[in-house]
Amino acid sequence: MFDLINGLPIHPLVVHAVVVLLPLATLGTIALVVRPSWRRPYGPLLVAIAAVATVLIPVSTSSGEALEKRVGNPGEHAELGDQLIWFALPMLVLLAALVWLDRRTPRSTDTGSRPSQAGSLKAVAVLALVAALATSVQVYRVGDSGARAAWGDQVSSG
Repeated sequence: MFDLINGLPIHPLVVHAVVVLLPLATLGTIALVVRPSWRRPYGPLLVAIAAVATVLIPVSTSSGEALEKRVGNPGEHAELGDQLIWFALPMLVLLAALVWLDRRTPRSTDTGSRPSQAGSLKAVAVLALVAALATSVQVYRVGDSGARAAWGDQVSSG
């Protein structure tokens, strides 16, 4: 299904979308943790970006499997790519929870702020930060192994 478009493999096209959107989502998540004032204006857009990136990961892995049948086994790259969804999903869920909780928690200038909500918001922010950092590392690992699989024997360092 996810093999070719006009005789060209789909995998590089979809991978580039993931390579742009997922790091953007991780950087944005880190920014929302560090700058809480950005959560309300930018949070929903960032959740949408993270959702699109996460949805494209299975498309990328499926198209990679189709490409593998044509060019050979990429080794570690395929294994790391299959694991990426398990990093992106928790980050997406935690990012969505962070944005949702922020919208439900009154600002410090509001009266009647509930300490339990503020504590939950901080806990989710820390977890979202950890998930974003872990996702960033995994994106790097997948990309590095993919570049080595595609170009390792083509380009010399000398």
